[in-house]
Formats: sequence, C-alpha cells, structure tokens
Amino acid sequence: MTAAARGVARLALVASLAAPAAVRAQQPPGPPAGYVRQDSMIAMRDGVRLHIVIYAPSDAQAPLPIMFLRTPYSADGGTRWFANYLRELADDRYIFVFEDIRGRYKSEGQFVMMRAPRDRKDPGAIDESTDAYDTIDWLVKHVPNNNGRVGMLGISYDGWTTVMAMLDPHPALKAVSPQASPIDMFLGDDFHHNGAFRLSYGFEYAVRMETNKQQKPFEFDRYDTYDWYLRLGALSNVNRTYLHGTIPTWNDFVAHPNYDAFWQRQTALPYLDHVNVPTLNVAGWWDQEDFYGPITIYEALEKYDTAHKNFLVVGPWYHGGWGFEREGAKLGDIDFGVPTAAEFRKDIMVPFFAYYLKDRGPGHFPEAVTFEAGSNTWRHFDSWPPRAGVTQERLYFQPGGGAAFERPAAATAAHDSGFDSYVSDPRHPVPYRRRPIPPTYYPGGSGWPTWLVQDQRFVDGRPDVLTYETAPLDHDVTLAGAITAHLFAATTGSDADWVVKLIDVYPDTMPTGQPASFGGYELMVANDVFRGRFRQSFTTPHPITPNQVEEYRIDLHTQDYRFRTGHRIMVQVQSTWFPIIDRNPQTFVPSIFAATDADFRSARQRIYRSGPYASYLDFPVETGPTTQ
Repeated sequence: MTAAARGVARLALVASLAAPAAVRAQQPPGPPAGYVRQDSMIAMRDGVRLHIVIYAPSDAQAPLPIMFLRTPYSADGGTRWFANYLRELADDRYIFVFEDIRGRYKSEGQFVMMRAPRDRKDPGAIDESTDAYDTIDWLVKHVPNNNGRVGMLGISYDGWTTVMAMLDPHPALKAVSPQASPIDMFLGDDFHHNGAFRLSYGFEYAVRMETNKQQKPFEFDRYDTYDWYLRLGALSNVNRTYLHGTIPTWNDFVAHPNYDAFWQRQTALPYLDHVNVPTLNVAGWWDQEDFYGPITIYEALEKYDTAHKNFLVVGPWYHGGWGFEREGAKLGDIDFGVPTAAEFRKDIMVPFFAYYLKDRGPGHFPEAVTFEAGSNTWRHFDSWPPRAGVTQERLYFQPGGGAAFERPAAATAAHDSGFDSYVSDPRHPVPYRRRPIPPTYYPGGSGWPTWLVQDQRFVDGRPDVLTYETAPLDHDVTLAGAITAHLFAATTGSDADWVVKLIDVYPDTMPTGQPASFGGYELMVANDVFRGRFRQSFTTPHPITPNQVEEYRIDLHTQDYRFRTGHRIMVQVQSTWFPIIDRNPQTFVPSIFAATDADFRSARQRIYRSGPYASYLDFPVETGPTTQ
C-alpha cells in the first residue's frame, strides 16, 4: 500500500474510536438506575421499520410524559446522555425514547444526510417529519403509563430532527428544544459559511458517516492535517485519488458548488412560518459547528410568535457543551467562574419541559437568556437583540494598525495611501488554529471543540494577516446584538476570500487575582468568512474585477460580550483560514471543486480605511440597563 493510500485509510476507524464508548460497545448498555429498558421495531407509513429504545421509570406513581430523541448516532448509545445532558430530566422522571433514524444502526431504510423536507403534494412522500409523527403516534398509543404528552430535544443532528418534527407536529407534541441545530448547510452551518467550503469538517464528517463496512477504512498518514490537506492540493484530487465517488455527501459537494435547488430544498427555513409548539432554542457563543442555525431558527420563528412560545438561550459553550459537560465552568483556557451547563439544565431546561408536559411551575420564561462573557453573568432580556438601552456604533480601521470609534481622517498621498495590503499565497495559507492540527475525530482528543477560544497570537507577525486594535479602553464596552463587518477591499485576483475576526485583547499585566499567564491573551469573540464570488448572488457566482474596490458585508453574527476596562478591541483580516476553509484559487473558475492545482495563484489584497472606503465593524453597544 502506498503512503498516500495508507494516509487515507484510517478516518473511519478514527471516527469510530472517537465516538462515545456507549456507541462503540458491542452490546447495548444497560438502563440508568431506576429505569427499565425495552426495544421495539415500529412501522412507518411506508412500511419501513425503525428501531426505538424505551427507558421507563420503574417507580412511576402516575402517568408520565415521553421525552423523545431521534438520532443518527445509535439509539443504543442513548444512555450516554444520562451522565450529563439528561441527568436532571431523568431525576425529574420521564419516559425516555431514543430512535435510530432511517438507515442508521438497527433501523431499516436508506440513510440520506439531512434528508430534504418532502413534497407535500405527494401523499406517499416521507421525510424526517413524517417519521417523527408516525413514531409519536405509536408511542402515545402503545407505551404504558404515558400521559399523552411528548417533548422532543436534541443537540446538533438530533436538534435538526427536532426541528423537522416541528414542521407538521403531532398533536401530542407539546414542547420542543432544538439545540445547536443546523438550518442551512450552504449559508452558515456545518459545511459552508457564506459559500466558503468548510473543508476539514465537511470531508471528515462525510467520510465518518458514509464509509460502509465493504469499503477500506480511511486514515490520515500525518498527525498535522494542515500538512495533509496542503499536500492534497485541489479539491478535484479528493475523488480522483482517494474517495473514487464512494461518499454520497462528498459527491453532493462537488455537484452543487453554488446555492442551487439542492441546497435550497434541504433547508427547513421556509417552513418555519408558524409556532405551533412551545420552543426553547439553545446555542453556544463558541459553537464550532452550528451557531448560525439555532439563532436563525429563533429569528425565523420569532416573526410569528404572537403567543410568546418561542424562547432563546445562548451560553458560553462549544457545540453541545451544555450537554457534554457536567459543570461547564470552563471553555478551553477560559474560566467563567460558574457552572453554566449545570445551571442551564437545572434552571432553564427542566422548568421548561415541566411546565408544558407536567403543568408544573408558573411558566414565566424570559424571552431570551444569554450569558455575557467578560462580566460572566446570566442576563434576561424581553427581546433579542435588545431594543432598548443600546446604540449602534462603528469601529473604524485606522492608519498604523489602529482602531477607533471615530471615522478616520481622509488620507493624503503624501503620507498615507488610505489602504493596507498583504499577499495571500495559497501555498502558505494561514492556519485556523495552532499547529499541529490533528484529525477532527482523533481518539486522543483533537482540540476541535475549543479552537474558537484559542489564543490568537499564533498568527501574530504573519505578513498575510492585518491587525487593527484600539488603545486600552477607559470604560467597559458591551456588545449586545448583531455584528457586521463592512470591508472595502480590492484584489489583484478575480476571486478572494475575506476572513474577519473580532478579538478581545487582555491587558499585558493582569489585575490582581487573575492569572498572570493571561497577559496579552487574544480571545476571539466573533468571526466569519465570505467568499467573494458570492457577493452579488449565492446562486450565481461572479468574478471579481481585479483592482476594483468593492464593499463586502460580512455577518459576524450576534453576541453578548463585555470588553472590560484596560482591554483592547482588535480586528484581524486575512484571506485564508486553513484547512477549516478550503483554499480559494484566487482566480475565478466555474467551480472550485473542479479547479486544478494550476489554477491557484497568489494575489495582493488591499483593505481600504479612509474617505468613502473606510472599513468598519458595526454593532450595538449598551448605553443603559437592558435586563429585566
């Protein structure tokens, strides 16, 4: 076997080893203490049978609600959630049901990644919504001692199956909590951000999910996947050299490089035009996979929430951190000082389901509960983003790498060109986190969940990263709402990526009582990438006119964050972020997935900061009290 072949032969095994032990076990794990397990195969409307695992309390004194989770990650492994995620709910006593979705583990049928919503004109069509409906119908009729009410929740893919159940909800579905759910895989979630392909995650997840037992397992031959992906070259080499057309999701990436009918059909967003079921949306500020989804779902539902049944919670978590962590007081090196995950489960999630499924409690839930990092406090709002007590501010790029809330003076040719520039070289892309970068599902721990809070000083001094920062703040600055970058830029190429990062720079000398090792720490607060070819349309890409200044509006999403007195606010701009984002050839080609190695060229990028082309970040800043 060649080194290249060996290098591609281990990922499925690595992914398997990285999965929770309960998923890997040959025998299904036993039920949690006080619960009795039962397995069933139940028929859907088209005759396909799905596997469910039921855990019922053995000490129930009265009929109980059903808590339902649908997953592609093994219903047999559902007990792993009782250690943290469902711990408090289990103590509160529910009948728990876990279901393998179609084509996964013990369920029959064909698995389709993120199966698109069905054609409602076809009476025989099925989707995840119909499967949820049919399962709930069976559960309330056949599970002993249930009270006729069902709640659904789940994280990530399981959150998405919860969203799908909301589209045409069964009458017994009385409360849902989609958590870290993707909603659009091209615009902002797992596989693309603003059309830019999320290479390492998209490749590794697709191979993990869709490598079958008849295929050779895939593995990397390098611990540092930055090197592996760089040696891979153009994306056209993936099928040619490694996958050979065997991974359906990768083939979909290749066949649909733009926001065409395939991606538009897959998103459930157009169907979220009503709120039939009370909904608790949950997100993490540092979610490395799906932050766009839960925020977008909340905003879509909020347009129709006349009965006040749509709620939002955002905490200082990685993807699903509120479920994976017992306490949740830390994220990477950052210590928030309070057990945020445990507090959310006990003080928010348990009362939400208890009210709607058990008629317990007053039911007075805040519209939005967010954790404000910086001050490290939970805050309650009557709207998100808050409407009162905030003002829109602009943080402008300044000469000499400065940043300020005042518009810069007009540049004069004698001493200032009015722009800063750098050369973006696809042969030497900026790493998205500290190297070495192990595989995402590396069994020894990959660092993937916490990369968004890594100290950004690892890119300091790179000539292809521009940095702008304020003087030390003489008062606290609290962001509360949407952050947008307005980048006036030009390139010598005919395509370009623009990456913008908003960063909190800690003082070089930390205050008494805080770790001295955090002196100068650069904590990324918000970020995203925009692929220039999509500046006019995500469905129809257009080349960039070389050397022409254009405005790029980049959504850095929403935040509740306090920059403390003595800290600096920093903005970084770059054009590569590898290998989380694939390399842009920087010369326009119809599809980057079909580009060849010869298409990749260096380009000089200019970021303008004066006159009509003054680049800035726009965001709401608190001016007064906004909490309840």
